[in-house]
Amino acid sequence: MPTSIRRSALHAFLILTCAALLAPRLVSSALAQAPAAAPTSATTDADRATIKELVERVIALEGQVRMLQHQGATNQGSGAAGAPSQAADTGTPPESTSQAAAQGQSVASQSEPVPAQTTEPAGVYGGASSMAKALNPDIGIIGNFVSATGRNRINPSPSFTLQESEVSLQAVVDPYARADFFLAFGEEGVEVEEGYVTFTAMPGGFVPRLGKMRAAFGRVNSFHNHNLPWVDRPLVTFNLMGGSLDEADIGIKDAGMSVSRVIPAPGGLFLEGTGQVFRGDSGSLFQASRRSDVAVVGHLKAYKDLTESTNLELGGSYARGHNDAGADTLTQLYGMDATFRWRPLRRSIYRSFAARTEVMWSDREQAPLAQHAFGLYASTEYQFARRWQGGLRFDWSERARNAALHDSGQALVLTFSPSEYNQIRGQFRRTQYAEGQTSNELLMQVLFTLGAHGAHPF
Repeated sequence: MPTSIRRSALHAFLILTCAALLAPRLVSSALAQAPAAAPTSATTDADRATIKELVERVIALEGQVRMLQHQGATNQGSGAAGAPSQAADTGTPPESTSQAAAQGQSVASQSEPVPAQTTEPAGVYGGASSMAKALNPDIGIIGNFVSATGRNRINPSPSFTLQESEVSLQAVVDPYARADFFLAFGEEGVEVEEGYVTFTAMPGGFVPRLGKMRAAFGRVNSFHNHNLPWVDRPLVTFNLMGGSLDEADIGIKDAGMSVSRVIPAPGGLFLEGTGQVFRGDSGSLFQASRRSDVAVVGHLKAYKDLTESTNLELGGSYARGHNDAGADTLTQLYGMDATFRWRPLRRSIYRSFAARTEVMWSDREQAPLAQHAFGLYASTEYQFARRWQGGLRFDWSERARNAALHDSGQALVLTFSPSEYNQIRGQFRRTQYAEGQTSNELLMQVLFTLGAHGAHPF
């Protein structure tokens, strides 16, 4: 409940209590002061008017208290209901959602428990609260400032750039759907990073999604730039998934539809399957020349709690679409990913560890010979203090258009988080390119957040 409403309710309750305590005394005093033998009609009328006024004020104050309590409970129920729908939409396990809330990515978890007097159950969006949510979505802005120094003749970056300013607009449309929009403002223009509607109350446990979205291929492809544990993306995403200097164009991101469903599994295993169909245009990876040249993506994720502090997530992915080598040439991608997390419950804000890896294969049809390329990355992130985190990453990848060429790289990352709204990251990156060039670069990144920003997969 907001502080202003809580303060008003407290004042009203104090006035109500004082009035209830003073009313009998005022009546007794008035009766005692009046002559017992011969009370005048004027005195009796005055006492009755005083009592009536006090009763009316008590009734009015009681109504105000009930109205303020109901208003606060309704607003609180709407805020608390946003977090479950976010986790169900992205398929993020409960542990991942709580971790995102601890890092400040979600403000829904900060709401207080719904009082017992609540007459509207949490999770039901209707009436005035639903209309207010639809007309006033949660709005957040994340700035991503990056600077680079050193020498890189193969893939140079600007010395200073506001790489991206992401504006998010998220709200519940009605009891059956939620809408999420992420607009990416870059130095060269504006684009819809993602914009989709998710239907959360479909029968059979299916969760459809329509719009423009990042494909559920592997782990890193679904990350927004500000969610990455590094300043840049791994080499395998550049070489096998259509990377370019524009970080926003990396990977599979297109307009289409997606359907996901949690698959029942024994032994506390969380299984989720996702199938997606896209228009077929994703940077330099897929290119559709006909309406029928759609791209398809499939992903199967398995999640398991190993102990109360550790969990393991495994995934398999497949993607298929037409490429730019010809009208009938195809590119197929295969991927496997694994993520291990450790976060002790009693010291979760001081210590944590995560290790992740992805392996990808690319089969690209082109003349004169098809290309079969392979790539991977492996990284670790360790939080050694409340605001400090360090990490390592190793990259190795062949190139999709010429599998005879391969690049490799290493990165050392140090992250400082002054608060949940700011993040400062430094990264030393060393890359050995197939052309025989070796680059050594120092990258600096500053992330700053305004407003409420919903949790992403991470």
